[in-house]
Amino acid sequence: MALYEDTLLCNFPKCRAKLSGFAWVTACSHIFCDPHGSGEFSRSPAVCPACSSALSGKLDIVRSELSPPEEYKAMVLAGLRPEIVLEISSRALAFWTYQVQQERLHQQYSLSRLEEQLKQTELLCSQRLQGKECEVSGVKGELSALSKLLEEYKRKYSDVSEKLMERNRQHHKLQGLYDSLRLRNMAASSQERERESRERERGSHSYIFSRAVGQPKFHTPQGSRSHCGEGDHKNRHALFYSPPPGGTVPTAAASGFEAEKEGFFQFPSPAREGPHSYYMQKQ
Repeated sequence: MALYEDTLLCNFPKCRAKLSGFAWVTACSHIFCDPHGSGEFSRSPAVCPACSSALSGKLDIVRSELSPPEEYKAMVLAGLRPEIVLEISSRALAFWTYQVQQERLHQQYSLSRLEEQLKQTELLCSQRLQGKECEVSGVKGELSALSKLLEEYKRKYSDVSEKLMERNRQHHKLQGLYDSLRLRNMAASSQERERESRERERGSHSYIFSRAVGQPKFHTPQGSRSHCGEGDHKNRHALFYSPPPGGTVPTAAASGFEAEKEGFFQFPSPAREGPHSYYMQKQ
């Protein structure tokens, strides 16, 4: 880009806008846009916003038109000697060159600051990247450890599941055995109750029959049956002998009755005697 093709920028620190239309030029070789120049140089005493120089002279501040008409160009230097025209032109060119150089210096300074910030940012990013890489490596280590732990837990879980299945099979087997034994005990208890009920019924029937024939029958426990001896069977008919009307008991029957008087109450009871007692009495 050629020197004359560069566009001047406002020297106000917070503006830096391209100049167009009118601009304010100071004796300290600074130029400002029309809005900032009008606002800054309306106060007295005037001070340059760029370098803080006092601008007390009449021509220290000039408002110039950046694109003057042709009439102005034809008349502004008319009548001046060539050396004056050259001096004015050289000063104008020196102002332009100074502005371009200052702008380039400013751009270089901004570029150096940005490069420094970029380096710091790169360093910070590299440090953070290293930290993140360390964290990632640590997380990978933890992940591998957790994977191993998971495999170990899976193995233990499979072992425990197999043991649990075996225990369940044993439990079902024992439960089946328990149920069978419980049913067997219940059946045995039921049979025992039925047997006792039948024995009680048989004893009650024997007692009722003995009452029906008119002779009371007394029984003793089975353990006392041995006290009766063999004479019980020989003389038992005398216990159930009925004397004839108006007669007396025969001597043999009387003697048998007397002999058996002491062991009369030692006969077994109907509930424990069994079904054969009835038939033995009839004989």
